[in-house]
Parts: sequence; C-alpha cells; structure tokens
Amino acid sequence: MWDVDGTLIPADLRWLRRAIARTYAIAENAVNFPSKTVHGYTDESIVIDTAVASGISILEAEDGIARFENILVSIMNDGISELKRDQAPYPGALESILQVHERGYTQTVLTGNLRSAADIKLRSFNLDQHLDLRIGGFGSDDRDRFQLPTAIGRRYSRLYGRELDPSRVVVVGDAPNDISCARHAGFHVVAVTHRTQADELKPYGPDAILESLDPVKLISTIDALISRTSMT
Repeated sequence: MWDVDGTLIPADLRWLRRAIARTYAIAENAVNFPSKTVHGYTDESIVIDTAVASGISILEAEDGIARFENILVSIMNDGISELKRDQAPYPGALESILQVHERGYTQTVLTGNLRSAADIKLRSFNLDQHLDLRIGGFGSDDRDRFQLPTAIGRRYSRLYGRELDPSRVVVVGDAPNDISCARHAGFHVVAVTHRTQADELKPYGPDAILESLDPVKLISTIDALISRTSMT
C-alpha cells in the first residue's frame, strides 16, 4: 500500500491552499496551515483545521466541506501542466511500482488524499498503471486516517474473495502518521526519508527506513518482511 504525497510524489500544499481560499472566500495568503495536522492526515481533516486556524468558524468550516471537493478538482484540472512541472515523481517511484508488480504483489494506495485528487495525481504521472485503486483507502472514505485500512480490507474481501491478512501487508509511507496508521492496522511499514529525517521516524517504529525509493532495496525489504511473516 502506497502513500501518495511525500512518498510517490513531492507534497505540495498549493492545491489545498487555493481550494480552501476559494471554498471559504478568503485570500490565499490568509490560509494558515497548522503544521502538526498536515503531513500524513486526511484532506478533510486538514481543510477543517486550516479553515478554523484561518479565522473561519467551525460551523462554516464544516459547511464548506460539501463544496470543497468540486473546487479542488477544478483547481487541479486547471493546473495539470503546473502539477506535471512541479510535482514529478520521486526518483525510483515508477520503477518501484513496476518491479513490485512484476514481483507479483497486489498494490494499492493508503492516502489521505480525496479519491478524486489522488486519481489526478497518479494518472498525471502514469503511477496508477499497476495499482488496484478499486481497493484503495482514501481521505474521502473517512476523515480519520486510522479508519482507512478498514475500508481497504472491506474492498479487498469483496473483490478478491478472501480476507485481507494484515501480517502480509506492507505500507510504504514517509510521515509519522503513515507509520502510526499502519501499526494501528497491524501492517508492516517501510518509511522513506523524503521529507522527514530517519531519527524523527524511528520512534514511531517502522520496520525499515530507506533514504529513497531504490527498487532493489525496496523489493528486498518487502520480501524480507513477508518472508518473516510466513515463517512465524
């Protein structure tokens, strides 16, 4: 299971900033992101916390959620060329997805992005070709990221005809909350240090920390984690 922002492609708050500003009719420079609730959280939770931090009442903030997604999609579609220019996948991302696929693993995403936003990002860089997004977990499924593995398990069981075994799942993420969410679900987790240093990630207990998405190192790490599970 892949996280998207900060793992496959660089995180960029411009899309949320623009969409929040338009949703709540405030200036973009008035949008105030509370940093501790951005990385690794769901889009809706970020929108609510940011709106409130930007001077919007909680009632107005909640009311805006109903129109936020359409506004975000419109802004992202209008900015496709900008997205492609500024958020190209991290080195090794495409090759890692391909090699994990060739290794025979089923792949999907566990992301705080709304499904529509994730689709735009992944499709823009052909990152979706070997991902089964039908079983993905998205920020549009639940505002609480820790509930997304349940949505994935439900979809997996329905489409594949068997229960999802948490001990045979590996999450690849980059933020402390990615790790905590995976651990909460009983999943293995590999963290990449694209935007958070290894010493900041270690206390959250990932199974492994990689400096980059080196396909060879990633595959060997995933194989080792799954093999270790099979032997217990």
